[in-house]
Amino acid sequence: MVPKEAHQYIGVVRLLHHFRWTWIGLFAVDDDNGDRFLHTVVPLLDQNGICYAFILRTAKRTFMEELMNIIFAQLEKYSILQDRNVSACFVYGEPPSMGVLRMLLFFAVIKSLPPVGKVWIVTSQWDFCAFSLQKLWEMETFHGALSITVRSREPLGFQSLLEIIEPSWAKGDGFIQNFWEQSFSCSLKKSGGNVEGKKTCTGHEKLEGLPSTLFEMGMTGHSYNVYNAAYAVAHALHVLCESSPKPSRSVEGWRLTFQSLQPWQLHNYIGSISFNNSIGESVAFDENGELIADFDVTNWVTFPNGSFIRVKVGRLAPRDPSGKELTINDEQIKWHRSFNQVVPLSVCNDYCSPGYSRKKKEGEKFCCYDCAPCPEGMISHQMDMAACLKCPEEEYPNNDQNQCIPKVSSYLSYKEPLGITLAILVVSFSLMTTSVLGIFMKYKDTPIAKANNRTLTYILLISLLLCFLCSFLFIGQPGKATCLLRQTAFGMIFSLSLSSVLAKTITVVLAFMATKPGSRMRQWLGKGLANSIVLSGSFIQAVICMVWLITSPPFPDKDMNSLKKEIIVQCNEGSASMFYCVLGYMGFLGIASFTVAYFARKLPDSFNEAKFITFSMLVFCSVWLSFIPTYLSTKGKYMVAVEIFSILCSSAGLLGCIFSPKCYIIILRPELNNKEHLTRREK
Repeated sequence: MVPKEAHQYIGVVRLLHHFRWTWIGLFAVDDDNGDRFLHTVVPLLDQNGICYAFILRTAKRTFMEELMNIIFAQLEKYSILQDRNVSACFVYGEPPSMGVLRMLLFFAVIKSLPPVGKVWIVTSQWDFCAFSLQKLWEMETFHGALSITVRSREPLGFQSLLEIIEPSWAKGDGFIQNFWEQSFSCSLKKSGGNVEGKKTCTGHEKLEGLPSTLFEMGMTGHSYNVYNAAYAVAHALHVLCESSPKPSRSVEGWRLTFQSLQPWQLHNYIGSISFNNSIGESVAFDENGELIADFDVTNWVTFPNGSFIRVKVGRLAPRDPSGKELTINDEQIKWHRSFNQVVPLSVCNDYCSPGYSRKKKEGEKFCCYDCAPCPEGMISHQMDMAACLKCPEEEYPNNDQNQCIPKVSSYLSYKEPLGITLAILVVSFSLMTTSVLGIFMKYKDTPIAKANNRTLTYILLISLLLCFLCSFLFIGQPGKATCLLRQTAFGMIFSLSLSSVLAKTITVVLAFMATKPGSRMRQWLGKGLANSIVLSGSFIQAVICMVWLITSPPFPDKDMNSLKKEIIVQCNEGSASMFYCVLGYMGFLGIASFTVAYFARKLPDSFNEAKFITFSMLVFCSVWLSFIPTYLSTKGKYMVAVEIFSILCSSAGLLGCIFSPKCYIIILRPELNNKEHLTRREK
């Protein structure tokens, strides 16, 4: 008829988890029952992440003189109760244990030891049953205690019975008379007046006037179990008699049947019956013959006059799903007065704040730990987390490392200063190139415009204009089309520019060599050679780009990890080797043009365009040699900005070095733009 103790232990564990108490004290009576309690509870606590700071074995009930000696000996261990980190103590609450614990705490006060404020957590066996000697002891120490108690309901008429009961009703029952004398400090013996200095009991004393420690007017869980036990035996006897051969109808016959009944014969019947008691509550047993019952979580509230009340603050249903067995109302709980009605802490050390995680202390129990800051890129968003968590890829930790913040998308935008500046530069250089092209088209019949293949000049200027305009593909949010065209369009257009420059350089050299008497180079002069150089140089780059687009084309991508606070929206090149092949081929054309122009730099002044080409190729090589390490060392939109800057610088270098001297003569010194002047300088 008593619910299984193991259910209560699970309930206590859930209670400890609810209040996050992980550092507790254990009390158990020093006998076999206490040994069984510790053998069961200690592993259970360990499995659920709870540690005990100490185990105190209280003396079992024995002769008073021996008990007093044991208690005074245990006062030497009283200091462990003063550990401020231990606010919760789990007590195996069978009556001898609690009575001795009360004595221990009482005598500690007598010896002027500091009082302790604890949350006493006890099992259903506990009751404030007091010896007559203890009825005047204060109960302040146990104010706010929590116990797992068997659920009980009060039978109809129970209070009325307690209000009118008198010891004279007892017929052959000495318990009531002894209880009456001890509780009311009187004697029921009427002969000879007072006995041993006690007043005479009237027999009409009222039970409700007794302190709660001596007698509770409500139906307790223990009494309710006894009440149901009587009904269970009655129902089992009824089933047994119904299944047995019918005796005679006489009362003596029934009495004979019960006299021949052995107690063990009831076991099978009690374990299989179910019934409703007089209150209407169902009483049943499971397949193991254990009582199916829920528990109450009771808060014990004491008063200065030695009385107390039980306040139901929660419910324990052992057969509910794991983790949901316990429901509790924190606001109803009255804590020990030393806690100022604040939920007490019972931990080995302070909780780790968000942004920190637990770090094991060497040589200590796992409940004792240090708090270590979360590593870079990780957070802890709750108190006392065992380990830090990594933020999702699209988020990053804040400065306190207790929250993940969404990353912002990052790309070179027209709305930011860097993007606006580069766009203005692109437009400016494009207008300059268009102006130069217009000048050469306007003055196309002048000697300086005709010199060194007018068609190559137009091709070079148009390709430079397109190179500048290609920069717009790098500004703004990358899309599928822009990613496909960015590198390939620029690579082919700039290769066209470099091929034109190479053709111009070779034309200069051949023109000089053709002026020598008897030279056969004159047959190579003309548009055919220049056009073939331009077409072949551009065609090779076009083939490289086509292979790139077919095998591993660029595509829009997001880089989550390179920058802490940003998601880089970029174009993934698809194949890095193909990207560097495109750059490498442009470098080859540039070096070839530089080499040819360098050796032709000392030709006569009429063919001085080789000097300008040498300077332009020097600028080109310098820009792109510095581009590669700078490009690889930057991230995000700054990487794109570096490439745009390199495109603008190299294109502007070609435009300025090759065409600025000619524009100077055409616009500012037109008198020098004539054949006689060129012929005279040649001589």
